[in-house]
Amino acid sequence: MDAEEQLKGWFTGRLPEGWFTGRPEIVLDREEITVLGALPPLTVADDLPDVEKAAALEGYVERFREETRERRIGIAREAEHRFRRKVSWGVTAGEETVMFTTLSVPVMTRLRQPERQVLDTLVAAGVARSRSDALAWCVRLVGKHTDTWLADLRDALQHVDRVRAAGPDVVD
Repeated sequence: MDAEEQLKGWFTGRLPEGWFTGRPEIVLDREEITVLGALPPLTVADDLPDVEKAAALEGYVERFREETRERRIGIAREAEHRFRRKVSWGVTAGEETVMFTTLSVPVMTRLRQPERQVLDTLVAAGVARSRSDALAWCVRLVGKHTDTWLADLRDALQHVDRVRAAGPDVVD
C-alpha cells in the first residue's frame, strides 16, 4: 500500500464520525500533514442578512475549534509519532476556509541580484515586511495562477512514486 494512501486511510478511520461532511482532505509534504474538513451546513444562518450570516459562520467555526481541541491534539500527537510529520488543522464552512494551525518551515535559497531586487521592491512598497515574506508572497502568487499545472505535475510525481514502489528491490 502506498504510504500516502495508508496515511489518508488512518485519518479517515481515526477521526470521529460527525465532525465533517464526507472524508476530509488530507494534504501532505515532507514536513506537514494538513487535515481540512467540511463542516455540516449551518442551517440556522440561512435566512440571516449577510453580515449576521458571516458572524454566525465565524462563531460556528470557533465553536467547532474549541469543542474539538483536545481530541484534535490527541489525534495529532498520535499521527506525529506514527508518520513523523507535524499535523495542521482547518475547516471549510460555507465558502470560507479557516486554518487553525499551520507550520511555517524555513527554506534556504540563493538568489542573484535581479531576483533580490524584486524582493526588495516588494518590501519597499509595503507588500511584504521582509525578503522572506516577499518570497512567500511570490510563491503564493505563482501557486494561485498555476494551480492546474502544479496539480498535473503532482499527479505525475505520484505516478513515478507508484512505479518506483512496484519495482524490484535493490540488494547491496
